[in-house]
Amino acid sequence: MSMKEAYQKKAEAELELTQARLAEFKAKAKSASADLQVNYAKQIEELDHGVGTAKGKLKELGDAGEEAWEKLKDGVESVLRSLSSSIRDLADKVKH
Repeated sequence: MSMKEAYQKKAEAELELTQARLAEFKAKAKSASADLQVNYAKQIEELDHGVGTAKGKLKELGDAGEEAWEKLKDGVESVLRSLSSSIRDLADKVKH
């Protein structure tokens, strides 16, 4: 397995974990009060958008050649970090 393939598999696994946590929050939001649903809706929408962006970046990475993928790696990591941070923020809000 090449470095690119290994990195892509790791990034895809991280994205899958984020999507699973987002699905949990969506389920919790459905059973929350109307006020909380409104509060979570915007954050969930932003996270959905971020997941779409991450999928696009991962597709770009997959389509890139062995030498070009290194240049795309920073963009993928940035999107995944942002998603992870947003998920943590939402988790903190759901706990309170």
